[in-house]
Amino acid sequence: MDESIAHPDNPAAEWAASGWKTTASSVAAILLAILFVVAGVWKITDPFAAGQRLAQARVPADLSVLAACLLGVAEASAGALAVVPRFRRWGAAVAGLLLLAFMIYIAAFYSVLRGEDCNCFPWITRAVGPGFFIGDGVMLALAVVAGLWARPSRGLRSAVLVVLAISVFAAVSYGVSARTQHQTVAPASITVDGRPYDLHSGRILLYFYDPTCLHCNDAAQEMSKLNWNGVKIVGLPTEQPQFAQYFMDHTGLRAPNSPDAAHLRKTFSFASTPYAVALENGREKAGISDFDPQRLEQQLRQLGFLR
Repeated sequence: MDESIAHPDNPAAEWAASGWKTTASSVAAILLAILFVVAGVWKITDPFAAGQRLAQARVPADLSVLAACLLGVAEASAGALAVVPRFRRWGAAVAGLLLLAFMIYIAAFYSVLRGEDCNCFPWITRAVGPGFFIGDGVMLALAVVAGLWARPSRGLRSAVLVVLAISVFAAVSYGVSARTQHQTVAPASITVDGRPYDLHSGRILLYFYDPTCLHCNDAAQEMSKLNWNGVKIVGLPTEQPQFAQYFMDHTGLRAPNSPDAAHLRKTFSFASTPYAVALENGREKAGISDFDPQRLEQQLRQLGFLR
């Protein structure tokens, strides 16, 4: 009778009793690590596109790229720590705190952001709504399972080295992105109103927009009021091109349209519309994702695009 009882001080019996918890923790940690490492590395390797998404989510535009880099480091670090058994609780705790922060932030701005794209994870299209909280709730549950049933974490120095390595990678990636962003050369020409249009002569503003997007509409109306300094504007509808001419007439921007948005997006990478590229003699001077009237005018004036 006594032999059939699992004593607490018996390691084999203790493992058998908690083995399913260890397995559940490992599976949850691996799933969490995949999500967070992919999301973090995406932000680290393309901080300007990630910053654009954060700016559209009401993060101050001046801080959006820095926020994207820091968030990318935090997400990648959480995933990397969670996948290593001796760091798992720390990684799960960081991931859980990040998810709680996301949910609180979206809840605070829910009335403004509802229906807006919230693509924090590449290849996953999400809009702010009830489904957002369900998705993040599932990930939060994974973080709880991964951390609650993991062994106590140890090796703080090694964990700090992992985070530092990811931070160095992020810094190098930002430097490369910042350097290449302003050295991009546009294709020699595109098609505008059925004819070849030279992109290597003078100052040109390429405006990528969705004719059905309210943000694009507001940005175009603001640009129509500016005093341009010899700048030619070309509209590039990314969706619903049949409404492009109506959009230009309605907003007062009255720029010619080109059907080559998809072709140019291979050269100029951006997350979503509205987006503009300032060209001078075919070379990119700036990518513009912040269309706040004052900041937009200030940036264009600094570029020499306004009188």
